[in-house]
Amino acid sequence: METLMRNTFQFLGKNRAVQKMARRYGLKFGASRFVAGESIEQAIRTVQKINHDGMKVTLDHLGEFIGSEQEAVESARMCTRTLEAIASSGVESNLSLKLTSLGLDISKDLCMRNMRSILDTAARYGNFVRIDMEDYSHCQMTLEIFHQLRADYDNVGIVIQAYLYRSEQDIHDLNRLKPNLRLVKGAYKESSKVAFPEKNKVDENYKKIIKQHLTYGNYTAIASHDAAIIEEIKSFIQERDIPYDGFEFQMLYGISEDLQRQLVKEGYRVRIYVPYGVDWFGYFMRRLAERPANVWFVLKNLFK
Repeated sequence: METLMRNTFQFLGKNRAVQKMARRYGLKFGASRFVAGESIEQAIRTVQKINHDGMKVTLDHLGEFIGSEQEAVESARMCTRTLEAIASSGVESNLSLKLTSLGLDISKDLCMRNMRSILDTAARYGNFVRIDMEDYSHCQMTLEIFHQLRADYDNVGIVIQAYLYRSEQDIHDLNRLKPNLRLVKGAYKESSKVAFPEKNKVDENYKKIIKQHLTYGNYTAIASHDAAIIEEIKSFIQERDIPYDGFEFQMLYGISEDLQRQLVKEGYRVRIYVPYGVDWFGYFMRRLAERPANVWFVLKNLFK
């Protein structure tokens, strides 16, 4: 049942017709728990509240189904507007983005031009940009683009997914760049030819690559809501005497809020991933696919 539910939400999240219908109703029925709003003004107000609670943020302007160069350029413009809004408001936030939203599926050159424009803006304001990792078909190209950008920019990081067999080697290869990595389990549906199909194997590899990157001495963003894994990593950090300014815990907006507050209380850096924008539906469906508990939350809102 859980697998059927997950597959259904993943399918809906990629369906243009369903997305178009959902946008008529806005962020009703529970989506606002996970998405900060449709406008940058709404997003900044959310960031201010999170900062007030002692946490930093990474903002993501959601962009699904980029089909033309004009749409990719507009998506890039929204990223630079987000960086400008962060600077003018004085909030503590950096930026996360997906290369497909900048035109990667249309042209690598287009994507690179957009990325350079965004990174130049971020550098002007002393800010940082994180490239989100997408499905396996985009993995190699995303890493190649990151390597190219790191030749000219220090203010860019990337995400590595623990469920891929290749991730341990990728982290080893990236080490020469001394990169700032966000490490995640991975949320896309992949073939067992490229990804661990068993959850316990994913968990073990996740802990392994976190410890690997921390041991290399590179900045590590540990993105997880798994309390048991977080406890194990905290013990590892204490045993190895790893400085607290060498890592942070990251979590999604609207999820595990008690755990977020507890980590802050214990003195750890915590950053919240806050998405916003009119193209919120695909992101919302992925959150429902990940955790059945999120579905029950939405259903309760429907009947209030």
